[in-house]
Amino acid sequence: MLHMPAEWEPHARTWMAFPPPNQTFGEEGGPDLARARTAWSTVANTIARFEPVTVAVTREDAPVARALLSPDVGLAEMPLDDAWLRDSGPTFVRSPDALHAVDWIFNGWGAQSWARWDHDAKVATTVAGLAGVPVTSSSITQEGGAFHVDGEGTVLLTDTVQLDPDRNPGWTREDVEAEIHARLGTRTAIWLPRGLTADYGEFGTRGHVDIVAAFTRPGTVVVHTQTDPGHPDHAVSQEVSAILRDATDASGRRLEVIELLAPERHESDHSYVNHYVANGVVVLCAFDDPRDEQAKAVLQAAYPGREVVLVDARDIFAFGGGIHCITQQQPR
Repeated sequence: MLHMPAEWEPHARTWMAFPPPNQTFGEEGGPDLARARTAWSTVANTIARFEPVTVAVTREDAPVARALLSPDVGLAEMPLDDAWLRDSGPTFVRSPDALHAVDWIFNGWGAQSWARWDHDAKVATTVAGLAGVPVTSSSITQEGGAFHVDGEGTVLLTDTVQLDPDRNPGWTREDVEAEIHARLGTRTAIWLPRGLTADYGEFGTRGHVDIVAAFTRPGTVVVHTQTDPGHPDHAVSQEVSAILRDATDASGRRLEVIELLAPERHESDHSYVNHYVANGVVVLCAFDDPRDEQAKAVLQAAYPGREVVLVDARDIFAFGGGIHCITQQQPR
């Protein structure tokens, strides 16, 4: 029986990828690519203070990566199309006596017109090979940011990702649950109707759950909460919160919902929910916003005993995601 540990359980390392030139980041030598590489490297260097980090990088980009990354960060050369390793990389799970990797089918977030995935569709098996763990292939098309587990049998999903006709045409909720439960060792799925509004834009994922809701421990979930009635995410966050408050997890507990207030500035889908939990640390998205410190206090209470480190994520969100989207944990 395979089982996906919760993100807050001990890690062996974090995997990331170094942004290559592409349609999202722009051309080699351009200012956008430089911004992305600096932002990704800052996250990697921060995590490396707490646990090992390995960054996937193309052979051509390895010298640039080495110059930006801490000497403590390892490099693993491989072909890449993009740099969202949460999505293209493997999901690590445990059996009673070994670590395994799940290779989901990856098709560029629903075969989006700008996406290329010839290389990224193979990243999961490449990373698993470097980690020295066997791979289990899944029949479902999805990404690592499209679900979130509590480590005790409960998984969060969204209708617009797992039931996306450009990902899984003809699949029902029952089909999805059967496959995901088999791969992650979960037994209870809580379905959310959609993600944040901006996630349906040009470079969005069409509803990844890890930007709207996340478990912080079994029985407790943080929810992106937009307090401005004029913002399109106000209704979204109200609906998501209501569904989660009415939900029970795999152990039969009614969920405790903690509101994580959205940044006051509304440039995009900025969300504090999209944080990353590593050994001894919570790496939290910062936006030079008045609510940065408030979010830090909420997550400090949610993860007692861990240091909460704010890292400017504006140059990550500008390309379509956050800190959680660019990181993938390998459990110890």
